[in-house]
Amino acid sequence: MSTARLETQDLAIGYPGRPVARGVSITVAPAQILAILGPSGSGKSTLLTTIAGVTPAIAGSVVVDGRNVTTTPIHQRGVGLIFQEPLLFPHLSVLDNVLYGLRRQRIPRAAAGQRAEELLDWLDLGGYGDRSVDELSGGQAQRVALARALAPRPAVLLLDEPFSALDADLRSRLAADVAQMLRREGVSAIHVTHDAAEAEDMADAVLSMTDFDLSFVPPSR
Repeated sequence: MSTARLETQDLAIGYPGRPVARGVSITVAPAQILAILGPSGSGKSTLLTTIAGVTPAIAGSVVVDGRNVTTTPIHQRGVGLIFQEPLLFPHLSVLDNVLYGLRRQRIPRAAAGQRAEELLDWLDLGGYGDRSVDELSGGQAQRVALARALAPRPAVLLLDEPFSALDADLRSRLAADVAQMLRREGVSAIHVTHDAAEAEDMADAVLSMTDFDLSFVPPSR
């Protein structure tokens, strides 16, 4: 039996009439951070949304902790996803944003609150719980997005270039903080980026989208 946290097996990704890649077979070990490099439009984001269940797979499978989740609903996969923009809920406070996933899991209020506050403290956002998300800087907003994604303890976290809108110094610092946080939490992750230096600094292993078949055209039906 595989000990991998995440596996994709001969995965074909894309959209109706717009295939992207096939033969995507990757393995992510427990607590490993895998970076996937590729230019804009190469299919990095499509790969993540397919693993997360937002985009249906054309073929192949997605396996999380030995369980085939290829057709499993998004919220039952044990996979978190962070986008380029934080996409925080504007009507909720910082704390309530972090609590969102825990409440969906019906975690008791006291335990959920403790988990959320602990994550905010670890991410240097202690005391920010009552603030509106509109008061946050770009870096702070991404930290809240990270806390929200980590709060339900996902098996795998998918990061879709979450630092790309930040300046170079902040991007470097936040990438280092996120890598440290993932290892502290024991969460496996895939981080997609076009920045080779960021990939090398943050990840345990690096792949390129060019490793897969990017000329995929499915057979006519």
